[in-house]
Amino acid sequence: MRARRTRFRTCSILLGAMLCAPAVAQQEALAAQGSDALPDLDPSTEMAPIAGMEVEWPDPAEPLPAGPAATSVDKPVVRSEDAQSERRYQVRIEGLGGEQGVNAEAEARIRSRFRQLSVLDQGKGVGNTAQIDRRAREDEALLTQLLHTAGYYDADVATRIDNEDGGRDSASRLSVTLTVDPGPQFLLSDVKLTGIEDAGQQLQQLLESFDLEQGQPADSDRIATSLAALRAELGRAGFVFAKIGEPVLTVDHDDKKVSLALDVVTGGSRRIGKIVVEGKKLFSAKHLGRIARFKTGDIYDAAKIEDFRRALIQTSLVSSVAIRPIPAGPAGVVDIAVRLEPAPPRTVAGSIGYGTGEGARIEASWQHRNLIHPEGAVTFRGVLGTQEQSLGAILRRNNYKARDRVLTGQVLFSHLKENAYEARSVTLAGGLERQTNIIWQKKWTWSYGAELVASKEDDTVKATGAPRRRQYLTGALPSSLSYDGSDDLLNPTRGFRLAARVSPELSLQGSAFGYVKAQIDGSAYRRIGPSVIAGRVRLGSIVGASAQRIAPTRRFYAGGGGSVRGYGYQKIGPVDVNGDPAGGRSLAEFSIEARLRFGDFGVVPFLDGGNLYSSVLPSFGNMRYGAGIGARYYTSFGPIRLDVGTPLNRRPGDSRITVFVSLGQAF
Repeated sequence: MRARRTRFRTCSILLGAMLCAPAVAQQEALAAQGSDALPDLDPSTEMAPIAGMEVEWPDPAEPLPAGPAATSVDKPVVRSEDAQSERRYQVRIEGLGGEQGVNAEAEARIRSRFRQLSVLDQGKGVGNTAQIDRRAREDEALLTQLLHTAGYYDADVATRIDNEDGGRDSASRLSVTLTVDPGPQFLLSDVKLTGIEDAGQQLQQLLESFDLEQGQPADSDRIATSLAALRAELGRAGFVFAKIGEPVLTVDHDDKKVSLALDVVTGGSRRIGKIVVEGKKLFSAKHLGRIARFKTGDIYDAAKIEDFRRALIQTSLVSSVAIRPIPAGPAGVVDIAVRLEPAPPRTVAGSIGYGTGEGARIEASWQHRNLIHPEGAVTFRGVLGTQEQSLGAILRRNNYKARDRVLTGQVLFSHLKENAYEARSVTLAGGLERQTNIIWQKKWTWSYGAELVASKEDDTVKATGAPRRRQYLTGALPSSLSYDGSDDLLNPTRGFRLAARVSPELSLQGSAFGYVKAQIDGSAYRRIGPSVIAGRVRLGSIVGASAQRIAPTRRFYAGGGGSVRGYGYQKIGPVDVNGDPAGGRSLAEFSIEARLRFGDFGVVPFLDGGNLYSSVLPSFGNMRYGAGIGARYYTSFGPIRLDVGTPLNRRPGDSRITVFVSLGQAF
């Protein structure tokens, strides 16, 4: 006996295998009878529905008789006046899971896709009897095809429509039941990749990426995943012009086997030549080479080309990017053609607000993101507030001499009036740093630079409270080194972070003296079920000069949303006889919180503690504690936080409640 086989191209595998159901069914039927046989026509069978040609059901006096005229969908008997009246219905699928059904993974996938594509579900449980009948037929075909994509090629689906209460009352709800007999899951009997042998030395890594073997289930999702992996590996291995044909499946219904054939044209591996700029020359080829993570002579890697495209968009100077490989002169080499469309380079921004810690505040800025070519953003910024007035210019040159390296420069004139001091200053600063961002979160980052500050600062003598004014000229060489082993920049759930900052400083105030300011920050995150436990520690020290000799703006302060919540900014630590903050030479802080998440929202109870000290090293005595609860709203770009805290050992003058709002977690 000749085995019954069906051979077809899986034109629908990558599209959920939804589009070829009628063609496949017809081919299977013809194959079962022979290629030259015509199907037997039964004049008593019902015609298949034609879109847009539905008519009302007839009004039989008695229930429809059983026999040749019966259809695969059992209809409830209705009166003609009720044929167009809307009925409510519910949908059930029986036999899909369980011991006789499909495996659990396939069941979950089929049910999910059925809910997305079902016309019965799209009808929201309401329709007239003709509509419900048509929807049931369509969903029967849909469920059959979904079973085929999971490898159940002998699956049978029958549909039954009943009144839910078993009666004939047209006002009662209908029950649409799809009964599934999945049959066995077909397995792959053979996998042939024609043409892939031309890959040469890369053949083995390509075969390993495809990861389909004889005996595995003939699951279209598995096949689609393997095709995507093969296509990606061809791109990584330098096969720029590779082509993969449509997979062809041959189904053997007698042996419950499926063979897979796939044509692969590798086109040969290529190496990268040079970068060619097309159209408007927003960046030079040399600068584009700094941004790219590949260089001349490297094997073409599609993943690195995609990284290059994202990096160009990240500059915020580009509205669209087109990158394509073009054959170059030498054999086996392709040049990378880049066409960029510039984005508007200028931005004007402003804000107005009020806070209990900073009073009223108006801020405005103007920025040109490419004023100094290439990528030299210049920002002019001004602040007018009850506690701060400032005007400055900031230079930020991205991808300076290397990818992700930033050159910064700043000129700032400012007047600050805080509880601890009042300062008028002029600042000149510059530096170089390796940055991290949301798209490319880096484990190691660093910075170093130089700073020169001329200031006139007012504070009080701590012992007597007498006011005083002193002038300072301070030079500093700040540097930092950070390690980020967390899983997310704005909302970490596991891992840890460490950061160290050191700033040797020389001050002229009367006579010259020097000191070193150092700070260490560490945080850790641990997921427990749907929640995250997070902790933070901060230690700081100034070595080489007393706190009262150091300029007030260069001392340590504590309290606030990024410090000890429950206390306002600068509200923790030594105070003078008037109760105003005096700052400190050393610092110790800690925080612990539980981040409980419920969908897009979360609740965060927290406990913070810390204090400032006049000694070189923190003594950890007389700690101030703050506790409270926060709310989180999780967005696609990070959580928005609202924290409400209260001091646990409040001193006279401390607020009972503090509120902090920001983007991202507290640490």
